[in-house]
Amino acid sequence: MKTVFSYALPYKKFIIIALLLMLTELAVELLQPFVIARIIDYGIVGGNREAIIAWGAALMLFALTAFLAGIVNSFFAAHTAQSFGFDLREALYRRIQSFSLATFNKFPASGLITRLTSDITMVQNVLYMSLRIMLRAPLLVVGSIIMAFVINAELAVYLVILFPFLLIFLVVMVRKGVTVFARVQKRLDKVNRVNQENLQAVRLIKAYLRGKYESSRFNEVAGLLKTDTVKAFRIMEVVLPVLMFGMNVSLLAVIWIGASRIETGGAQVGELVAIINYATRMTIAFSMFAFIIMAYARAKASSARIKEVLTEEDVREQEAEGTDEALHEGEVVFDHVSFTYPGTQVPVLKDVSFRIRPKEKLAIMGATGSGKSTLLQLLPRFYDVTDGQIEIHGRDVRDWSLRSLRQTIGIVPQQAMLFTGTISDNLSWGKEQAAEPELFQAAQKAQIHETVERFPKGYGTRVGQKGVNLSGGQKQRLSIARALVRKPSILILDDSTSALDVKTEAALWEELEQEHATMLVVTQKVRTALKADRILLLDDGEITAYGTHEELLASSELYRQIAVSQQEEEVNEYV
Repeated sequence: MKTVFSYALPYKKFIIIALLLMLTELAVELLQPFVIARIIDYGIVGGNREAIIAWGAALMLFALTAFLAGIVNSFFAAHTAQSFGFDLREALYRRIQSFSLATFNKFPASGLITRLTSDITMVQNVLYMSLRIMLRAPLLVVGSIIMAFVINAELAVYLVILFPFLLIFLVVMVRKGVTVFARVQKRLDKVNRVNQENLQAVRLIKAYLRGKYESSRFNEVAGLLKTDTVKAFRIMEVVLPVLMFGMNVSLLAVIWIGASRIETGGAQVGELVAIINYATRMTIAFSMFAFIIMAYARAKASSARIKEVLTEEDVREQEAEGTDEALHEGEVVFDHVSFTYPGTQVPVLKDVSFRIRPKEKLAIMGATGSGKSTLLQLLPRFYDVTDGQIEIHGRDVRDWSLRSLRQTIGIVPQQAMLFTGTISDNLSWGKEQAAEPELFQAAQKAQIHETVERFPKGYGTRVGQKGVNLSGGQKQRLSIARALVRKPSILILDDSTSALDVKTEAALWEELEQEHATMLVVTQKVRTALKADRILLLDDGEITAYGTHEELLASSELYRQIAVSQQEEEVNEYV
């Protein structure tokens, strides 16, 4: 928990103030039974009215002090806990954003969401409770024992005779609680993952009438969460009865022995009342322990999960940043590049070598799983090569800073991804300070400007989550426009025209011909590949053919088969 709670250090002044106020409130509470004993013994039993008034006034002053200390303590505790939670959530989010894809893939998205929400809420609440009651409860028990010995050591012995056993019991229950609640948080991750999948695929679920199946799948993971949560609460519910039983036994012993000592003159009435008062306060504190232990156990489990992300080693994050020199040309060289995904043994790319001159267009073709998208992901260094090297403008990509490297590349992913906001907001992702004319120009090149203009609010039209209110072709064209806004030296199109009709795609490529960018285009269409200067054919991670359309028709049997099959399909479409 040390790593997580280090984010509270900037608020140590507020923490110290809150703790001092809590200690003030505690000290007053511990003195109250002592004062009551004096009122009884010196005032009521002794018949001294002045003692009653004096000690009574002191009691009222203590009560007022505790009231004010409690209010101010609550303010500082809440401010500290909320600020700590904000800083921790921000740091965790920044850390996740800094991950390479290899590291990011180690954590399911649902698990990261749980860490950013409920896990941080757990540790935030524990910090607040620590400044209010979590530290106060055990200190109240210890302080009550000390004050009981000050008032009457003989009676105090009977009060604490079971205390060591209760303490051992508490330690055992805390350890059990931490283990069980860690399992509960993992179950919550799985529930979030199923929720996320179902909400994202709601249209598909309805189309295939899979509602009952998905409901049963959700019920299964939710049921496991319920079972483990009930088990955790059952363990915690044992704590309070055991503690209360031990304290009641001790209290009965104090009353029994105290009554006999009063008869023999070994104790005074006020002393017995004070010790019973301390026993009652200890019982109240113990009754809070079940709640405190549960909160602590959950927070400890949550803090371990948060720490796992904060301290995750990311090799690339430890590398030198490299140069920030701007990239002016888009020459791309793959020099004997091989790549294997982290944690796997089978290489996805094997000894891939080719060169693209500045402003040339390369079409990349191949069957599903041949390594096309993986090849593109190596250029902006989403992953680093396993062997060989990739050069841009004569320099290894690992020698460029990530910022300058990625600023020169425009990427249109295979699955068009838009964000909640306006169309203008989404296009501005390509270039934050882009003026409206730049957005319009990029949209025109992407063949989406006229469509957007027909919307009631034009570029101010709100885009739903992931572009849910747009068609597949509209989302693809907006993604292309977003990449064109930044005027990249290298443009990567990962099968990003699949939803476009022939006429729109032809107009798009005519516009792209005017772009001063080196282009790498993944496509399954031979007619799209014809627009490229070179065609690269991948099969099982290896280059099987490289050259122009005519060269590949002459030299590659696989390419001829693809071309012939697509010609037949196009003919059949018009039959």
